Amino acid sequence: MADSERVERPASHRFKAVREAHQTELAEDYVELIDDLIAELGEARVVDLAERLGVSSATVNNAIQRLQRDGLVTSKPYRAIFLTDRGAELANQARERHRVVVDLLVALGVDPATAEVDAEGIEHHVSDTTLAAFRAFLTRPPGKPDASNA
Repeated sequence: MADSERVERPASHRFKAVREAHQTELAEDYVELIDDLIAELGEARVVDLAERLGVSSATVNNAIQRLQRDGLVTSKPYRAIFLTDRGAELANQARERHRVVVDLLVALGVDPATAEVDAEGIEHHVSDTTLAAFRAFLTRPPGKPDASNA
C-alpha cells in the first residue's frame, strides 16, 4: 500500500482503541487462567489465581466481582470460581488470539519462549482485521507473495 493510500485515523480514535483493549485485557486474562486452572486442577480458587498472577487475594476478589457483574463467571464466598458460557467463549477466543500471535512471532523468527511472553501484550491490542491478516500470512504457502504485493 502506498503512503498516499494509507488511511489515517485521528489520534483520539487510536487512543480510544487502546483504552478499550486495556478494559478487556483483564477480563480475557482472568477467564483464560480460570479455564486453565479448571482443566488442570478441577477448580479455580482465588488463592490459585492470586499466586499465578502475582497479585493479592483482594485484587483477585475485586476482579472476580467485575467478572460476575459482566456475566463471565459465577462464584460464591469460599467456593470455586466457574466460567459462564460467555466466560468460556471469551477464554477460547483469548486463547486463539494468543496462539495466532505466538505462531506469527515464531514464523518471523522470534524464539518460542520470547514469543509467548510478547504475545501476552500484543494479543489484546490486535484488531480482528489484523488478526485475520496474521492468519492469512500463516496459512500462505512458503515463498508465495501476499496478494497485495502481487
